Amino acid sequence: MPTGERKGDNQKLKMLYLVKLFSEETDDSHFLTMPEIIEKLAACGVNADRKTLYQDFEELRHFGLDIIAEKEGRNCYYYLGGRDFELPELKLLVDSVQSAKFITDKKSKELIKKLEGLASRYEGRQLNREVVISGRVKTMNESIYYNVDKLHTAIAKDCRIRFQYFQWNLNKEMQLRRDGAFYVVSPWGLLWDDENYYLVGYDASDGLIKHYRVDKMLRITVLNERREGREQFRAFDLPRYSASLFGMYAGEETRVTIEAKNDKAGILIDRFGKDIFIMPVDDTHFRTVVNVAVSRQFLGWIMALGDGIRIVAPDTVVEKMREEIQRLSEQYGA
Repeated sequence: MPTGERKGDNQKLKMLYLVKLFSEETDDSHFLTMPEIIEKLAACGVNADRKTLYQDFEELRHFGLDIIAEKEGRNCYYYLGGRDFELPELKLLVDSVQSAKFITDKKSKELIKKLEGLASRYEGRQLNREVVISGRVKTMNESIYYNVDKLHTAIAKDCRIRFQYFQWNLNKEMQLRRDGAFYVVSPWGLLWDDENYYLVGYDASDGLIKHYRVDKMLRITVLNERREGREQFRAFDLPRYSASLFGMYAGEETRVTIEAKNDKAGILIDRFGKDIFIMPVDDTHFRTVVNVAVSRQFLGWIMALGDGIRIVAPDTVVEKMREEIQRLSEQYGA
């Protein structure tokens, strides 16, 4: 260090303060001059001069920080250019956090605050945004973060888990299912669907692949027991499983033939993916075959699409639709 530069109380922290200064105080639209940098460092108990700061900037660039110097007239302006996350990416993450039902309001605010720290203080203000999702109800279970962590740990360690499962009663209180008895499940994957987080696992007692709302799981324990269901999951297709369910309600998976007007093609592609086979019936109609967990939710979805779509096969599913229509007719006194 040149003898002309006096040591400040925090001189050893100079490089760290520089990183903090560039990260928080500068971006593509906000700059600092050399005198401003020297003044702000001095306020932190760090003395610096131009010559040593030029060297410091080069070392920080060599380390990977995109410190940019732009000359305008006799002045030179400095700012941090490229960051790990660009502002549009951070906005997308913030919007996702705010709209996710499985994250509580409290946890959403905490996570967004941390995301703001990845931008300058000026850009961070733009992340304090309110995303309005129609009909959104945030989860009330504060343990969601820790549940997800435990589930990932169990999957990584190839272990079974034990947990209790609850539902909300009329008094808005947690009511344990199975009278509080513990579930023992082999976890195989996590699925984000219908704005909620789900665990997909194997229930050896029933010999079935099942899914559970993660925010409704309590007292999760990772057991020192190897997972079961390896053969069942060897050919298991998690995205297809998700696409086959409606509102994550289970049912017997069936290949269903649907006939619809041509203007309904986009709706079916959005739901089942671009890989579905579309076969023209005539100039205005087409047919497709999809794998669906047949439930009342699926039948209701078909009915909600109106008179331009209908199930044509198999007969068992067509009959279920007739029964559902009859049930609704009786329920509403028609």
